[in-house]
Amino acid sequence: MKIQIITEKIDQKVLVKLASAWFKTFVKFVVDIKTGHMAVGGELHSDAKFLLLENGADQSDLWGGNFFPYKLVDLRIEFTSLINIRPRHNNVSMEIEDDNIREKVTILVESLLMSPDDNLA
Repeated sequence: MKIQIITEKIDQKVLVKLASAWFKTFVKFVVDIKTGHMAVGGELHSDAKFLLLENGADQSDLWGGNFFPYKLVDLRIEFTSLINIRPRHNNVSMEIEDDNIREKVTILVESLLMSPDDNLA
């Protein structure tokens, strides 16, 4: 299954297929915190990032992470990706360090992938 760019909530069956296609228990994502677009799926965050860049995104607005649809709500989002390492944007680790950016990412993930009330159990 190819990486998908989504702008509205994904069907849960598609989310399951995207997760199963590569890692079984989770799916990689990259969000554009300016436009609200998200690239979901794939083996590498960088592949999703390049897909968004090809569609007009700005590098400074793109942040990556992992989503675990089968975990409890508080454990579903992991804010870790190599694409997040940006010393010039004051992010020196793979983890998204800025709480404001984390909140924007969380809002997008919960509106496009799974809300806190959704579950796959």
